[in-house]
Amino acid sequence: MIAFQSPEALWLLLAGPLLAAAYALLMRRRRRIALRFPSLAPLREAMGPRQSLRRHVPPLLALLAILAAIVAVARPTATITLPSDKRTIVMAIDVSLSMRASDIEPNRLVAAQNAAREFVRKQPDDTRVGIVTFAGTAQLVQPPTKDREELLAAIDRFGLQRATAIGSGLLVSLAALFPDEDFDIEKAVLGGTSTRERMRALQPPAAAPRKAAPEPVPPGSFRSGAIILLTDGRRTTGPDPLEVAALAAKRGVRVFTVGFGKIGGGQAEIEGYSMYMAFDETTLKSIAGITQGEYFHAPGAEELVKIYDAIAARFELERQHTEISALFAALGALLLAAAGALSVLWFRRVG
Repeated sequence: MIAFQSPEALWLLLAGPLLAAAYALLMRRRRRIALRFPSLAPLREAMGPRQSLRRHVPPLLALLAILAAIVAVARPTATITLPSDKRTIVMAIDVSLSMRASDIEPNRLVAAQNAAREFVRKQPDDTRVGIVTFAGTAQLVQPPTKDREELLAAIDRFGLQRATAIGSGLLVSLAALFPDEDFDIEKAVLGGTSTRERMRALQPPAAAPRKAAPEPVPPGSFRSGAIILLTDGRRTTGPDPLEVAALAAKRGVRVFTVGFGKIGGGQAEIEGYSMYMAFDETTLKSIAGITQGEYFHAPGAEELVKIYDAIAARFELERQHTEISALFAALGALLLAAAGALSVLWFRRVG
């Protein structure tokens, strides 16, 4: 569907019928003048009906060129599909010890792996997918790639660790989307005595002015990639995930968050020990809100698969408003050039 940023300019299209009427009056006047000179009759017969129709083609093309230029002035926009070959999706998956719980059969980790495999298989061949795991720290287990076999192998290698650093997982995912930026991920995730110090480590080093910090963009405006973050717990270490979400928002990256397990938490058996587990729904909703993403709750394995399908559909159906004034301007120029060329070719004159 086409919309216009300056629709008032479309009033100028009323000039089209006026110009057509003026042309018709001019042709009628010429016909009357021709009737006054009977000697021109043989010439008109020589031209024939085909030649008579030809003389109207260049003016018609010129009129269409004018109308196309008027539409261009109105600044039309169209809703188009984002090319998938420019799309990168990074999956950040919690691998803390709580993912060993068997309250979701066969256990939470296996259910998450199965859902991740299905998600990878259903992506278009030209979409890149990256995988990050996080627990006490975070690591990029598979850089963004189109190779589905490498992605599936990376999912098979998941290993459980202690603690939950949601912010670290989000940071490493962000760095995977922007590999050319000077993020000091190791210092941000492991170093620094405070969250503020760790967050400062994310900025390009002062000693490297050749790479300026990126200018902030509107949240959610980066349409070439997104992050899907899944966790069944709450932050126990690492950077503040809300501060990291703010960094993602400045780059326009949307984060889709998934809370895995029961809302409010519950008891689960892990290697014979009873543990109470709960994910931080408030933080996950805040991350999604800050980045213009979306929050989902997956109480079980089937729901998690459906959520991944829903997120995949959002990428497949994603549309973007783009101004197409240049297309109408180019069309107008092409029509005007065609009018001039035909006029010269058929009548040896311009106009």
